[in-house]
Amino acid sequence: MTSHEDFSVKETRPNISSRRISTGPVSSFDLVEHMQYLYVRVVKARELPLPCDPYVELKLGNYTGTTMPFQKTPNPVWNQVFAFSKDRIQDITMEILVKDRAVVVDGQGHPTIGKFSFIVPEAPMRIPPDSALAPEWYRLEGLNGVKIRGELMLSFWFGTQADEAFSEAWHADVAAVSGDFVSTTRSKVYLSPRLWYLRVNVIEAQDLILKINNNKVEASDLLVKAGLGNLFMRSRVSKNKSVNPEWNEDLMFVAAEPFDDPLVVSVVELVNRKEEHCIGMCVIPLSDVDRRIGAAPPANKWYNLSMMVEGQQKDVKFASKLHMRISLDGGYHVLDEPTNNISDLLPSSKLLWRPPIGVLELGILNATGLSPIMNNRPSDQVWAYCVAKYGTKWVRTRTIVDSLEPKWNEQYTWEVYDPCTVITIGVFDNGCGNNKLDLCMGKVRIRLSTLETDRVYTNSYPLVVLTPFGLKKIGEIQLAVRFSCSSLLNLLNQYAQPLLPKLHYILPLSIYQLASLRHQAAYIIATRLSRAEPPLRKEVVDYMLDANAHLWSIRRSRANFNRIIKLFDGIVALYKCFEKIRKWTNPIVTGIVHIIFLVLLFFPGVILPTMFFYFCGLGIWRFRRRPRQIAYIDTELSTASNVTPEDLAEEFDPFPSRKNSIDDLRRRYDLLRSLGGRIQTVLGDIATLGERVQSLVSWRDPRATFMFVLFSFVAGVIAYLVPFRILAFVAFIYELRHPSLRIDLPSFPRNFLRRMPARSDTMI
Repeated sequence: MTSHEDFSVKETRPNISSRRISTGPVSSFDLVEHMQYLYVRVVKARELPLPCDPYVELKLGNYTGTTMPFQKTPNPVWNQVFAFSKDRIQDITMEILVKDRAVVVDGQGHPTIGKFSFIVPEAPMRIPPDSALAPEWYRLEGLNGVKIRGELMLSFWFGTQADEAFSEAWHADVAAVSGDFVSTTRSKVYLSPRLWYLRVNVIEAQDLILKINNNKVEASDLLVKAGLGNLFMRSRVSKNKSVNPEWNEDLMFVAAEPFDDPLVVSVVELVNRKEEHCIGMCVIPLSDVDRRIGAAPPANKWYNLSMMVEGQQKDVKFASKLHMRISLDGGYHVLDEPTNNISDLLPSSKLLWRPPIGVLELGILNATGLSPIMNNRPSDQVWAYCVAKYGTKWVRTRTIVDSLEPKWNEQYTWEVYDPCTVITIGVFDNGCGNNKLDLCMGKVRIRLSTLETDRVYTNSYPLVVLTPFGLKKIGEIQLAVRFSCSSLLNLLNQYAQPLLPKLHYILPLSIYQLASLRHQAAYIIATRLSRAEPPLRKEVVDYMLDANAHLWSIRRSRANFNRIIKLFDGIVALYKCFEKIRKWTNPIVTGIVHIIFLVLLFFPGVILPTMFFYFCGLGIWRFRRRPRQIAYIDTELSTASNVTPEDLAEEFDPFPSRKNSIDDLRRRYDLLRSLGGRIQTVLGDIATLGERVQSLVSWRDPRATFMFVLFSFVAGVIAYLVPFRILAFVAFIYELRHPSLRIDLPSFPRNFLRRMPARSDTMI
């Protein structure tokens, strides 16, 4: 990285509808620049001469597009759309040729059956929501200009990227891509599968038939193994080493709709503490499992264990039994990304969903100055596309082939259920399949609560990636963002609600369970999206979900340590100020401090009002200097700008490590990294808490700061009117109230503070 690289966010003024006065009809795509395209829909042909394998070839200047060929049919049906960017049209005539693939003419390719042409400027203009143009039959001409018998049905028009045909069209700028790889260049919308936590509470077993003779001195070690799909989990060994063992342990899985894989539970006997012997098993379809949305425990059931004979499952009349409680817990939100950058807070069950409070609109405009990165193509080419993720909806723009200044100009919309969420936009270099990786080129994270409602933010963001060779700026991406809400009251009410669904607080999951479940959720989402067409590849999903954020990194730990040290700067500054007052550096200030001290000493009732009025005044004073730009990656805060080669080698070392050949040393090193990763998370949480307190009056979240300033004013008035002794008595009684008067949910101040933005939003 060079010292002159600019990592700042710049405000831009793109030519978009929301920023200009329109002189004509405008579609709903008002956050992007309107791009004109010539669309040609080739529907079908009829009465073509036999025998022939017909296909259609479109020629416009240097661009050529072809349909699929059909074998031995005079009436082929293609129904395929072609799109040609108006900016790149080099000819005024579109020539459409129907050719025969069954015949090859030496030196001239396939012979032409018939042709049709039209003048491009005469194509009609279509603006959604107008209906699609009706296709028409056109008589084909021979090469000599004489009409022939065959006819071709097609339609052609000028439209924008708001046209319904845009995403499915063959674009002329991907002519360099051939075959099945064309589908990987198209824009698509994906939906993550709805995820549930599957809780398997293993209670006990009865009448097990053990392999080891119980009369021997050594007793049996019995455990339960549960499997869902490719994932298996084991319980601890039962302390009751008999034919009726007990466990009373929860095994947690992540299950995705539709529930195709059954739950397989087996009781395992450890022979000589090493060899596993399956005593019996039961297969439970998830369609038969209870779905619960509250904290009430599900019904407990006894399941018959099928005997295993020579590796085959065999049902018997009098079987051993396994006592379990199994439920799909819909009251949790399945965490698939770090909570600092979470984009969705809804519980799994739709019965618990609240109505949306607003709409988020994103316009992905263009990128500039992209640097070619190492890929499976010549080093001077970039095939860039964008992926945006918010909630369960993922969007992927089309791939702009071989361009360092790609223009997408695509707009997408999401429903917003909570303002304290983050949208993530990533830029990738398309590997176009064949086991070629899609390489990441940087990403942008935007916290919705930092956006003013109904304001359009148009900024250019630097694309920054940390590589094994250091920090690198790949280029810049230009985005337009707008957050609008239907009711300000509903928006403000969200700040008083718990951040996660209530079941997370009533029946909390352990840190180890959450870490395992998050890994499962990310794996399921990556697997499902990689099976779509075009696939959203695993490396893309992992990068967007920060799947490796929990791994140890000395760079991140150093950054979190610096954040904590930064929090104490205020205390140090206060001490230095006190030293100046004590030393009478400024006699006037020292005299004022003496007067204030005497007032507070003889009138203690004004302490609380003074404190609240101070916060109120501080928030009002800082309003004029409130942040107007969206927070972005801070390379200095992330200590990525001066990272050492040793730190980079450690950070990009995979887990488990491959740097050592000594197995014992490698295991110790991996254990240290695992432990260090948890310490790193704790340090980050401490820093985040302090930064959230600071953000109360920073106007980073304008609505939250407004509510805090208003609360400080009201609290100051109440504290002034009500005697301090009464306030202290009420607070004391409230804190020591009887447990029956308490609820197991976080208090309003805690909920409010948890929703405050922190500098973790700007860390790479």
